[in-house]
Amino acid sequence: MMKVDMVCVGKLKEDYWREACAEYEKRLSRFCRFSIREIPEHRLPDRPSAAQVRAALEAEGEKMLAAAEGSQKVALCIEGDLVSSEQLARRLERLGTDGTGKVSFLIGSSFGLGGNVKEKADFRLSMSPMTFPHQLARVMLCEQIYRAFEIIHHGKYHK
Repeated sequence: MMKVDMVCVGKLKEDYWREACAEYEKRLSRFCRFSIREIPEHRLPDRPSAAQVRAALEAEGEKMLAAAEGSQKVALCIEGDLVSSEQLARRLERLGTDGTGKVSFLIGSSFGLGGNVKEKADFRLSMSPMTFPHQLARVMLCEQIYRAFEIIHHGKYHK
């Protein structure tokens, strides 16, 4: 069974975001071993300099990459590729059939992802050219992963 991780910087603060992710985690258990791994957000001053932000992103990135060791890495970033739900499903299906067996979706902090993560990612994915709160993006990604597996298994969820 394929292993799918979401490696995220920071914690979900509100119960409703956690409940939404937990619902998709439960649904995904039919298709894969799914987990969400949270990396602590690097502490920054109220008005960080560009250098401080860069250093924080690199430090967070090292922890994310360590958590995603041995997996195909999908970095969520605005400059990534826009794909349809069907295209994401095909990509996940290929990873499952080519023997990879493990994929990690990487979601950074409100400052984004460090260059180290983007460079080492096997694929860069953009959910939209619009900006979303990271908590909502996490729920949206859970839903899209679930939708992808429903597409792969010809379920009724995706119409």
